[in-house]
Amino acid sequence: MALFNFRRDTTPATSGNRAEMEAFLQGFSMEVMPRTAEKVEDFRALLPKGTRVYIAHIEGTPIEEMVATAKRINAEGFPVMPHFPARIIKDKATLADWIARYQGEADVKQALLLGGGVATPAGDFDSSMQLIETGLFDGFDRLHVAGHPEGNKDIDKDGGDRIVMQALKWKQDFANRTDAKMAIATQFCFDAGPVIDWVNKINAEGVKIPVHIGVAGPAKLQTLIKFAIACGVGPSLKVLQKRAMDVTKLLLPYEPNEFIADLAAHKAANPDFGIESVHFFPLGGIKTNAQWATDNGGASGVPANQA
Repeated sequence: MALFNFRRDTTPATSGNRAEMEAFLQGFSMEVMPRTAEKVEDFRALLPKGTRVYIAHIEGTPIEEMVATAKRINAEGFPVMPHFPARIIKDKATLADWIARYQGEADVKQALLLGGGVATPAGDFDSSMQLIETGLFDGFDRLHVAGHPEGNKDIDKDGGDRIVMQALKWKQDFANRTDAKMAIATQFCFDAGPVIDWVNKINAEGVKIPVHIGVAGPAKLQTLIKFAIACGVGPSLKVLQKRAMDVTKLLLPYEPNEFIADLAAHKAANPDFGIESVHFFPLGGIKTNAQWATDNGGASGVPANQA
């Protein structure tokens, strides 16, 4: 039986590439769930001080677990941003209760508002715009919304982007007429080309809300492909499928070096490019992702312009 000598590529990056990566990773954020956060003894041992931590609210997770996770992470010194998925929230009273719990018990001042990946709404809400219109988030410091660089067929069923673009323009109008600090946190992708095209397109359409690009952290290739298919990742899924066909790479963990390096280079060459930050989905584990980010220069915490 032939044995393959698998090893990680340790070729050092050039100083230029390293500087671009460090600048691009400044102020990265991390997404956790209550069950994944439980596996981390102390986030202070993993993340730079001030790193924003999103807390994903999966359907069926009790609000008590969400609030307890937010309280714990906030107490360790990290600004927390829980998800508010519109389609799992029954009504305005439920939303008000959640917000009161987060604010009263965990000092939450930031929120990610999204439709949520549920086919049938549980109650009165179907979109993040409806959540905003309740006025219940008016006292929050930051409101982030979801973005899909490769499309969202749950919304635009024809594969286009007409409805999504209308929603982004509505959110831009809201940002213009209020003092809300907003950003678009996107689904994870694997190919810089479609991301660059999407950011340029929404900017050309008048949507200037800063983009926090979703990035899948280091993980087994099979794990990433499973999550990518489940989450509806589009054209850039081909990057993983091509890698899976190469037996010399099949057993190696995927790392987002090339994806981030390409975006970092584009940002360095085009300072006004609309990506402001990187948002990690630690699909291969929080510790693994945090170590990768730190090793590649992301040890700076949240910049002042994102506070």
